[in-house]
Amino acid sequence: MVKARVMRWIPAVAVVIALFHPAVVQAGVKEEKKVNDAAAVMSEIMAIPEKGIPPELLRNAEGIAIIPGLLKAGFVIGGRYGTGVVAVRRSDGRWSNPTFVYLAGGSFGLQIGAQSTDIVLVFKTSRSIDAMKRGKFTLGADASVAAGPVGRHAEAATDIMLKAEIYSYSRSRGLFAGVALEGAALQIDDNANIDFYNKPAVSVDDIFAGKVKAPAAAGNLRKVLEKYTVTRKGRR
Repeated sequence: MVKARVMRWIPAVAVVIALFHPAVVQAGVKEEKKVNDAAAVMSEIMAIPEKGIPPELLRNAEGIAIIPGLLKAGFVIGGRYGTGVVAVRRSDGRWSNPTFVYLAGGSFGLQIGAQSTDIVLVFKTSRSIDAMKRGKFTLGADASVAAGPVGRHAEAATDIMLKAEIYSYSRSRGLFAGVALEGAALQIDDNANIDFYNKPAVSVDDIFAGKVKAPAAAGNLRKVLEKYTVTRKGRR
């Protein structure tokens, strides 16, 4: 009799599994695309050395944030919002798996319509990384930020003249240049981390330390970052 009751429940259970299966399969798909987009943005920017991020700046970077397709919209008074990833330099000199972030902030000036822009932030200090991990992090308030230098010939200025903790870049309509982002807020996207790593309440520290199993897209991003950066000890 018990066996008969169990057999009657099997079709109902199968229906429930079928209903939820698509959601399970889709979890993290959007985040994987975002990581792959970030890797593509970095590769495309660095493909033209004379107009990319100075290698010396990348060599000494403690972290890199990549926000593909940040949207800037408005008329006279507008705003900007985008999601992306941050990877940090680990103690062994290699790059960590990415944590997801979003960048949001107001913008003022003469602007009409909407514009999609790729943003790259280069963190020069671990202090700014730690501040970002603690919660809402405002560029220019919690860490100094400046438009970054462009091109291999800017290396000399990188060490001598530049004193900011974070250098920011933008690429829009094929043009790549330093950009001022004072007042924009950078914050950890916990929900995206949960979806990408398929683990409830996953911590940023565990992600950066490599304690969480990551999808293949994370390894692809690490390879791209290692391709264009060399540690201070000369290790990739």
